[in-house]
Amino acid sequence: MTTGLSVEVDSGVAVITLDRPQQRNAFTGAMGRALGAAYRALDDDDAVRAIVLTGAPPAFCAGADLGGGGDTFDAPVGEGFSASPVNPPAFDLRKPVIAAVNGHAIGIGLTIAMQADIRIFAEDAKYAIPQVRLGVLPDAMAHWTVPHIAGMAAAADILLTGRTFDGAEALRLGLASRCLPADEVLPAALEIARDIAVNVAPMSVAMSKRLLWQSAQRGYGPGQVADLETELHLRVMGKPDAVEGVRAFMEQRDPQWVSKLSEEWQEVAPE
Repeated sequence: MTTGLSVEVDSGVAVITLDRPQQRNAFTGAMGRALGAAYRALDDDDAVRAIVLTGAPPAFCAGADLGGGGDTFDAPVGEGFSASPVNPPAFDLRKPVIAAVNGHAIGIGLTIAMQADIRIFAEDAKYAIPQVRLGVLPDAMAHWTVPHIAGMAAAADILLTGRTFDGAEALRLGLASRCLPADEVLPAALEIARDIAVNVAPMSVAMSKRLLWQSAQRGYGPGQVADLETELHLRVMGKPDAVEGVRAFMEQRDPQWVSKLSEEWQEVAPE
């Protein structure tokens, strides 16, 4: 527990918990390194089909650990500093990542949640990316994820003011996929993850996620996306999972997927 992170895997679903409840899961460098390591390990594990990121109640993550007081943001010594301390970010994984934002998410607590594919927010929690009010600036690629997900107007409103808002406004702004009472957030995320683990072909969802995020990162036009969709269809058509998916649907049963990312994965569009 020295890293402030815990990981549990059950029936194809991994749950990563930011686990410093007495500090409201305030984020440390050790947590960032541990989260990146957990992401890498789970992405390489064929037994894991979906990942849920949550926080030990009562918060999701209260932001950077400010235990250093006025020295918290002292200039770093050496060359090891990064404003994006989680490597890889959730959007670079092949497995779907669902952020169960079950309580307050401030600063990096919110910016790491914005790297997830699906984000479920608690209605009455407080959210902010307030770094400009602390003499620094937003991190974890928020200047890309927030406008990509919610649009430039919402990003300017949130990032340039550092203001606080609730889950209902997060949903209106487009930051949240859903907004629920706090005690329903994690169960809803687990329901989505379990559905993915059972009913979604691992190779298909990995390719679709990669194409979705690469299209945004690389600025693909519709023609490029059409070509890549065609190429990726040709990779999976006629394969066992494409046969099994249709058979399971027709027979009204759970599919038995056989594709393995650890053995069969090819990058969607290598640079």
